[in-house]
Amino acid sequence: MAQAPSAGSSGSAKKGKSAQEIVLRQYLTFHLADELFALPIEHIREIIEYSNITSIPLMPDFLRGVMNLRGAVVPVIDLGVRFGREQTEVSKRTCVIILEVNNPDVDLQLLGVLVDSVSAVMDIDVEQIEPRPAFGANLRTDFIEGILKQDGHMVVILDVRQVVSLDEMAKLVGMAAGDVDAENFE
Repeated sequence: MAQAPSAGSSGSAKKGKSAQEIVLRQYLTFHLADELFALPIEHIREIIEYSNITSIPLMPDFLRGVMNLRGAVVPVIDLGVRFGREQTEVSKRTCVIILEVNNPDVDLQLLGVLVDSVSAVMDIDVEQIEPRPAFGANLRTDFIEGILKQDGHMVVILDVRQVVSLDEMAKLVGMAAGDVDAENFE
C-alpha cells in the first residue's frame, strides 16, 4: 500500500493542498453567442448534432419543438431564447445537449437544450467557483450556480434544476396555450 505524500512533498500537492482536499467536478462548456456557459456533466446524457426539430403550435418561443431520439419524443429548448435573447441561428456547430432531469411524474425526463456550439469537458476545482453575483432584487440569478474565471474569460455555471425547471416551463406552456392566467405566474 502506497503512503500519502508528506505536506512538504511536491509530487501530488496542488496549490498547497493534498490530493484528498481537492474536489474536482466535471462541467461541459458551451457557447451561446459569444458567451461561455457550463453545465454539470452528471445531468448530461449525450450531445447530438442539430437535426430536424418539429415545432409545436401554441408553445412559448423558448420551446423550439420536439425531436425523435431513438424513438423517444424529446422537447428541445432554445437556451438563448430562454435567457431572453434572440433565437439560436442554426449552423454546422449547433448542438443539442440531451439532459436528464428529475420529474416527479416519471423517473427521468429527457430534455434537449439547443446551443451554438459545445466547447469541452473541464475538471474544475469546486473552490475556484465563485458564488452567483447579486444584481438586485428584481433580477433573476437563481439559474446561476456560480462563476468561474478561466483563462481571462468568465464562465457562467448554470444550475440545471432552475434553467430547465419543469414546473416553471409547465406554467409558461400553459400561459402560451391560454390555460393559466399570467397574473398567477410567479
